[in-house]
Amino acid sequence: SSDLSLCHAAVCVLLSCFISAGSPRPRAAGELGSGANSTTLSLAHCTATPRICTAMAKGKSKEGEGDWKKFVWNSDKKEFLGRTGGSWFKILLFYVIFYGCLAGIFIGTIQVMLLTISEFEPKYQDRVAPPGLTQVPTALKTEVTFTVSDPKSYELYIKSIAKFLNKYNDSEQTDQMVFEDCSTKPETYTDRKEVNGAQGQKKSCRFKREWLGNCSGLLDPTYGYSEGKPCVIIKLNRVLGFKPRPPVNGSVEVLTSYDPNIIPVHCAAKKEEDVKNIGSVKYYGMGGVAGFPLQYYPYYGKLLQPKYLQPLLAVQFTNLTFNTEVRIECKAYGENIDYNDKDRFQGRFDVKFDIKSS
Repeated sequence: SSDLSLCHAAVCVLLSCFISAGSPRPRAAGELGSGANSTTLSLAHCTATPRICTAMAKGKSKEGEGDWKKFVWNSDKKEFLGRTGGSWFKILLFYVIFYGCLAGIFIGTIQVMLLTISEFEPKYQDRVAPPGLTQVPTALKTEVTFTVSDPKSYELYIKSIAKFLNKYNDSEQTDQMVFEDCSTKPETYTDRKEVNGAQGQKKSCRFKREWLGNCSGLLDPTYGYSEGKPCVIIKLNRVLGFKPRPPVNGSVEVLTSYDPNIIPVHCAAKKEEDVKNIGSVKYYGMGGVAGFPLQYYPYYGKLLQPKYLQPLLAVQFTNLTFNTEVRIECKAYGENIDYNDKDRFQGRFDVKFDIKSS
């Protein structure tokens, strides 16, 4: 309706301008009739304008409908969406070749990158932090709390230790193609050549569960928890290719003995007020030494040593004060083993014992 009104007004203005332009001189009295007729004609045209504009709008509407239908399919020129079959074929062929070249460049780049890396070891290890020192059993917030007279209170702890030590059973280390004996006393590193698959899988040193003594579970299946003398199994986390270096003799004051072929570990009270509550501490490991023997290093990765067994150290606290929270910290010492305040497990860990008598 607005379009028709605009059209109506435009026609009336044009007619008025035409009539005004056609009678520039003053008319005589006898010419009044012709002027009236002109005015009447103008009014008649303006009255008829809505019908004219309506017809024009309908014509344009039909023409518009025909235009978009013709754009989709032009039967005269055999065009679909403005292109002939040949034009569509050319443009599709161009994009197939274009994106094919892009895909080829991408795949080629990935292949070149894969040629520069090894599936057996990381290309760069300059940002790898020293290994962490962790304990078994793992406990929520590193708090070991139980009641000596209640077996259910420490059941989860002994199950956790037993599950972890199952792979150290003699029955799990019988395959001569996977395991080998590496002495019963600490020795230097075992060189198994380069880290690659040229020689196939590499053997791993056996570790006897019986070396853990009272904490092996072979003599006491409760690992001392039933007597209030809990055991903790300590391990140094695996880092591919890492060779821990023992500390310089005399550089660690807390060590009572020195062995150049072990990474020593020492556990002590973390706070001054805990010193009187910790009591005696016993260590069980290979050769009876408190540390990790070097012949188990370096680690060559899961592909080359799928059943690698890291050396263990068992620590038993035989005289902890009952009904008192005791915080203990254990540290591994080595020239390339550092500590970080932001990571409390890097080279050390702490655990809190709260043993109740009843």
